[in-house]
Amino acid sequence: MKKMIYNIGVILALWLVFTNQVFSQQVEIPYVHIPSTISQEAQAFLRALPDPNLEPAFPDPDEIEKWMAVQQAAEARNLEMQKVLVDRLQPNVTKRDFGGVPVLDIKARGWEDNGKVLVYTHGGAYTFQSAASTLASSALVADRTGMRVISVDYTLAPHSKWRQTIAQVITVFNELKKQGYAMADIAIYGDSAGGGMAAGVVLKMRDDGMGMPAAVVLWSPWADITETGDSYETLKLAEPMYIYEKHLKHSADAYADPKDQKNPYVSPVYGDYTKGFPPTLIQGGTKEIFLSNFIRLYQALDSDGQKVKLDLYEGMSHVFQAFMPDTPESKRALGKVDAFLKQHLGK
Repeated sequence: MKKMIYNIGVILALWLVFTNQVFSQQVEIPYVHIPSTISQEAQAFLRALPDPNLEPAFPDPDEIEKWMAVQQAAEARNLEMQKVLVDRLQPNVTKRDFGGVPVLDIKARGWEDNGKVLVYTHGGAYTFQSAASTLASSALVADRTGMRVISVDYTLAPHSKWRQTIAQVITVFNELKKQGYAMADIAIYGDSAGGGMAAGVVLKMRDDGMGMPAAVVLWSPWADITETGDSYETLKLAEPMYIYEKHLKHSADAYADPKDQKNPYVSPVYGDYTKGFPPTLIQGGTKEIFLSNFIRLYQALDSDGQKVKLDLYEGMSHVFQAFMPDTPESKRALGKVDAFLKQHLGK
């Protein structure tokens, strides 16, 4: 197989972080602007990021065999890259089946059951990664909050479209209810595509009369999978992780047909929030082309009277909390997640 190192723009960055090379590697001309207003650790991370223009394009939606090949290659690489962090955290991870949907049941060292649970929908542009290869996010949150985390190992696009994928996540909620959890005992968090999915799932559950979880946490949510919003243009040359037309457009079309891409369950910025929504924390960085997604989703929730906090970080790139977990910015963001969940779920 010829150089199939397809990724979502962070493979090299993750490798550098998890092998501790990011803080020593010197790059004379970094791809991105390095602001002086962020921590030295974050500056080092940004300095090491590769130019996403040099990354190969993702396959077209109907190129199933190509998707399978690049997904397998990326999965193996991601599992290896997160190993240092996961080994450091030493989470207790158990594979389970929730109504036919595979999940990972994740508990931090020394976990004590408080009757609460956090459902996690992982990122990866809907087309990459798994519950196993995103432990760098889920185990990190489990460790910081002390909560039991159920990471949904949903079927990737193009092998599953949005309706089937959302149904898988809702099945996990139904299984938790069967286990005795009330909606008031459950929160959901997601990052990137998983952030958009988390919000879409909550809208679907609300509209179906299932009720809603107690809180929602979204890291860098891909809340509009179309290239709509000011920052898609203004930050196009500043985004260090990917290029929409070359990467994200292919994944968006693999997940949802273009005619469905503004459905609120797919792109929750288009949702009607007058019918209610849980308290929501949206976190992101000012380097992201998704910045307009964060602001538009915040405004949609706030304008419709919902409780929402938009927590933006100067100079930070996509899902910085997991990609550079030892920076002051990430520690601050994780602390706010912990406080937010405790506020709305109780201790």
